[in-house]
Amino acid sequence: MYQSILLAYDGSHQGARALREGAEIARRCSAKVHLLAVIQNPTGPGAGEGFDTSGMVAEALDHYKGILELGLQKLRETYQVEAEGHLLEGDPVERIAGLATEVGAQLIVVGHQPLGLLSRWWRGSVGKALIDNAPCSVLVAISQAGETE
Repeated sequence: MYQSILLAYDGSHQGARALREGAEIARRCSAKVHLLAVIQNPTGPGAGEGFDTSGMVAEALDHYKGILELGLQKLRETYQVEAEGHLLEGDPVERIAGLATEVGAQLIVVGHQPLGLLSRWWRGSVGKALIDNAPCSVLVAISQAGETE
């Protein structure tokens, strides 16, 4: 059914749920797996002109490299799934949809992080935006209350 699956992973509890569900589907389908971590640009309106963000970028790069390596290790050791890792910088929706197109993914798996009304209004819904822009099906893994990974 699925030959190529893209798992978006941010190291969160919700991301771990997506990793688990995506790995299970990949095993059952013998699909090629791509694991993606996206570094959101630390610069923006709050940075201000003349503000040196190079330290923030280096720190974010190290942080997300670690997240990606841990995700790859967990896929390999816990779920017996081999994956190709990808680390990209930018808008998560654009990067996820873009990589899915590039690798020919038939399924994208992401975790859902519940947001309050104000937070959702301010940031928007990544899941909704991804569904609107994805080149393939999207599975949104939702953690149950009290569930631990």
